[in-house]
Amino acid sequence: MLDRNDKHYDALETRSADERAAQQLVQLNAQLASNGMAAVASLDDLAGLPVLRKSDLVARQAEAPPFGGLPVRNLAHVFQSPGPIYEPGGVSHDWWRVGRFLHAAGIGAGDIVQNCFGYHLTPAGMIFENGARAVGAAVLPAGVGQTELQVRAAKDVGATAYAGTPDYLKVILDAADAAGVTLKITRAAVGGGALFPSLRAEYADRGIACLQCYATADLGNIAYESEAMEGMIVDEGVIVEIVRPGTGDPVPEGEVGEVVVTTLNPDYPLIRFATGDLSAILPGQSPCGRTNMRIKGWMGRADQTTKIKGMFVRPEQVAEFVARHDEVAKARVIATREGEKDVMTVQVEAPGADREVLAESVAAVLKLRGRVEIVEPGTLPNDGKVIDDQRSYETT
Repeated sequence: MLDRNDKHYDALETRSADERAAQQLVQLNAQLASNGMAAVASLDDLAGLPVLRKSDLVARQAEAPPFGGLPVRNLAHVFQSPGPIYEPGGVSHDWWRVGRFLHAAGIGAGDIVQNCFGYHLTPAGMIFENGARAVGAAVLPAGVGQTELQVRAAKDVGATAYAGTPDYLKVILDAADAAGVTLKITRAAVGGGALFPSLRAEYADRGIACLQCYATADLGNIAYESEAMEGMIVDEGVIVEIVRPGTGDPVPEGEVGEVVVTTLNPDYPLIRFATGDLSAILPGQSPCGRTNMRIKGWMGRADQTTKIKGMFVRPEQVAEFVARHDEVAKARVIATREGEKDVMTVQVEAPGADREVLAESVAAVLKLRGRVEIVEPGTLPNDGKVIDDQRSYETT
């Protein structure tokens, strides 16, 4: 059995970069084969494969329910997430790989985890229960709501750890304080929402160490915090790329882009699945000794589709415009209002370019005419945005 005092979950966490790449390449090619796709020579070749978006998955599932014709093995559960999108679930050891995160959070044998993720239709509750089982912890399947009963149950069973959204733990703790109840929770593993520094600090003041992970219903655990709390360490069971929104093209290290994930779970092989989330690669290695790539965590949404002058402008169109011009390094569409009318401005990093040529290209690709502003390289913010809607929708 895994010892909760072991610094690392397994030897995979401390592999060299070359060893990890070689082993993941074997796993990747097995995934590609199961999807009827040709093998690749290196992990870098992933960038040449198509991106699978949630909208594509919804359409495929409508045509071939429930999983869109994707190969699924060892099926134990079927879940429904908003969309609707259907996800398979398994019961084998650490099927969603959350056990690795729980171990990093100091949760293991001897703990009773109050699991406040939902168990109804969506998979979050089962995802964390499966992870708790992997590290030898017992689970109180509390689900969401009924705070007074949550407090009573936590006290009666002696729950020592919490799993759920970041803010609901505070609701439980405040209710316990109001009732004069002392709880034994000293660890928290959270996800599904933002963990603000002030909230983490409040938990620390209460004697609770709180770490967060980045997971989705489709992919399971993607990245997680360790005690170092320097970025989020990419899970060993996935390959993560950061790409320019609207494309499948990887961005340079440190630049914000969309998170695209390939799972190495043979039971449900998703290849280059676009999460719609923004993040960036964090240079260097975690001080905790784990050697995998780190990301900065959730930094917003990549789907920036915006309606301007009654027409939708999409990130894919901005990417097409950039691809048409070798002299254009980056572009950003800005939507504003002037005199109760929509105005579209396209800022372009392209010194020396012909403004009129670019303006005609904008009109042809975006189907709208707008101002073109040529700016110096490095001027556009590194925030992953290619469409910036600056119009105010507040009523006065």
